[in-house]
Amino acid sequence: MRHILYITLGVLLISFPASAKDTEMFGYNPKLPEPSKSLVPTVNTAKAVGWSKPDKPIAALGLSVNKFAGELDHPRWIYVLPNNDVLVAETNKPAKEDKGIKDWVMGKVQKRAGAATMSADRITLLRDTDNDGVADVRHTFLENLHSPFGMALIGNDFYVANTDAVLKFNYVEGQTGIKGDGVKVADLPANEPNSHWTKNIIASKDGTKLYASVGSNSNAAENGMAAEEWRAAILEIDLQTGKTRPYATGLRNPVGMGWNPVTEELWTAVNERDELGNELVPDYMTSVKDGGFYGWPYSYFGQHIDERVEPQRPELVAKAIIPDYALGAHTASLGLAFYENDLLGPHYKNGVFIGQHGSWNRNPRSGYKLVFIPFDANGKPVNKPPEDILSGFVSDKDEAYGRPVGVAVDQNGAVLMADDVGNIIWRVVPATSPASGAKP
Repeated sequence: MRHILYITLGVLLISFPASAKDTEMFGYNPKLPEPSKSLVPTVNTAKAVGWSKPDKPIAALGLSVNKFAGELDHPRWIYVLPNNDVLVAETNKPAKEDKGIKDWVMGKVQKRAGAATMSADRITLLRDTDNDGVADVRHTFLENLHSPFGMALIGNDFYVANTDAVLKFNYVEGQTGIKGDGVKVADLPANEPNSHWTKNIIASKDGTKLYASVGSNSNAAENGMAAEEWRAAILEIDLQTGKTRPYATGLRNPVGMGWNPVTEELWTAVNERDELGNELVPDYMTSVKDGGFYGWPYSYFGQHIDERVEPQRPELVAKAIIPDYALGAHTASLGLAFYENDLLGPHYKNGVFIGQHGSWNRNPRSGYKLVFIPFDANGKPVNKPPEDILSGFVSDKDEAYGRPVGVAVDQNGAVLMADDVGNIIWRVVPATSPASGAKP
């Protein structure tokens, strides 16, 4: 009850003046402060208003941004097919009845942030037939799904990660829609309250396995570890046998995934826990080791103990892997895409683009941007703060025009980013690109 009261007070006092060191905690060895506890946790969400024409995000020097497609319904994730068709998951959390004051309060917070819409439960296909950087063909590719998110194509098999299962559909190159219910490949954890409902998938390089990212069912295991079975993990699904196993654990909410083009390791972007202060805990991206444990819920960034969690597991904390790169506290880093194309120039080759959805538990705010982290010749992130690629998502009046989510790279090398408040797919190219002057 006390936890619920804190959330309620936080909503009533959205402008509560929490102190903030505003320390830049990025890279290999972020300087982590002591946990900060207060009577009222910081709740500081920008009110979602959407973009007014002709406004658009601010692109980094040398780059240009245009609207690839608009008037979508809460676009969260993007997948580019080999023929350069762009698939967009228009989706949100599953509908459910409010079961108490906590659900009611969180619903108010989500409504302010633009996250309280009903799920369209579909995947839409976008096609740019004249290569001008703007989609001119749009079709419903799949519908009647259940909070779909991740997508993967292996040969003629198209996989979709609903919130509760991975489904397989037959796909023929160039088709604009798929009918039918699909075949269930594997169940995914969706037990109540299904706090992190988004389930992403990525195929192994040889096409024999899928890796599914599954977030925790709570902030810091306050519902007990029984509710976290096979959650806060990346699961490996063997497509031949149908067997599923935990590949890596202790990852509070892994979402974006990608294969490092140099090391061939799996990498993921992870949202860390809240309510330990403005500077804790930094979200991160990291290589993912088979059998690796990354701390949640018992510790963070290695052996930093979260004293809220009882009972502790010191034997697990002792082997908790330190993440490769801190992305800043409460940034809600979701999208992750390695850049293997040449269009943007050598600076971007083999680096990573990260879509940061933006904080709700920090003052001042963090995230609300698309960032880039260069990688060195050995396939390791350069130890410096991320570079802003798209910014300007929050106005001087404290209103959110948009919120970045999924990131993908099309077959021409343009970077695509989903904006689930603006209901837009943004497209980033060099400022000198022939298609960079497309209408916003």
